Amino acid sequence: MVRSASARLSVRGVRIGQAETEEGSSGVSVALFDGPTPTVVDVRGGASATYDLASLTLDATFGRRWAIFFSGGSLFGLDAAAGIRDRILETGGGVAVFENPHRIAPVSGAALYDLPGRPGPLPNYRDLGYAATQNATAKSVRVGRVGAGTGALVGKYRGRSSAMRGGVGWAERQLGRGAHIGALVAVNAVGAVRDPTHGRWVAGARDSHGRLRPPMTRGPATGGILGTTLGLLVTDLEVDRTVLQRIASIAHSGLGAAIVPFHSATDGDLLFAAATGVAGPPAKELRPGGTADALGSVAAACAVEAVLTAVRSGNRPS
Repeated sequence: MVRSASARLSVRGVRIGQAETEEGSSGVSVALFDGPTPTVVDVRGGASATYDLASLTLDATFGRRWAIFFSGGSLFGLDAAAGIRDRILETGGGVAVFENPHRIAPVSGAALYDLPGRPGPLPNYRDLGYAATQNATAKSVRVGRVGAGTGALVGKYRGRSSAMRGGVGWAERQLGRGAHIGALVAVNAVGAVRDPTHGRWVAGARDSHGRLRPPMTRGPATGGILGTTLGLLVTDLEVDRTVLQRIASIAHSGLGAAIVPFHSATDGDLLFAAATGVAGPPAKELRPGGTADALGSVAAACAVEAVLTAVRSGNRPS
């Protein structure tokens, strides 16, 4: 059974949708923009499974996207891109380029590892991507064991059997002039999750008595070693991609305070950042880099809150 709650979505110019398998084993989450939107990515994990990231570097020519997606299924989950693109094009999105009549709708995404340790058929991630895009709404975000977080776990440093549930989280903040910034995350971490404000462990590995056992930070993690936290920071301010890159970089520091250990050689941790521009430009900077620093600080707080929301909602009793 899929277990979820909802969080308010106030960032303008983006809709968020989710879809899961019938048996609740995996799924896809998608952030769908109203048009081609400036986007960047900051990859920190050593084993990411990704779709079309090269053209999101700052020196690339086409750094705009119609959608960002997260999926379960590891590399198999990247098939979701085709379903997302199909839905965008059939509803009138996309653009024609280089005098070719066929429209294109660039999307990027990443997958986490939730594959079971037994043989059997894999989900149809193309169909899940299509359904998630079809379900996208600008009003609220489902959180918990939904979308890409349906089969996610946290605290795999003592093995999968001791881990708690991960999930999808969303958090947002209001900025000046009616603008907003938000963070969407899918948490499938090797490490444990703590609330950095209060220093309390929230989710991780449990022992045979059900007690949460924090990771040993003086040595390498043991047990299950595959984990990933995927994130998207999105604002409706009009900022350029250089500012977005700094925002993503700063927000990684927030996640590192909430997830321990983080950015390991065998995970796929990364953050996308996008700006829809609907709210117009920010106030004039008082110093160089002031906008990026201010937005990055708020984005980091959103990312931490979204992680806490994901694991708390994912482990909430029925």
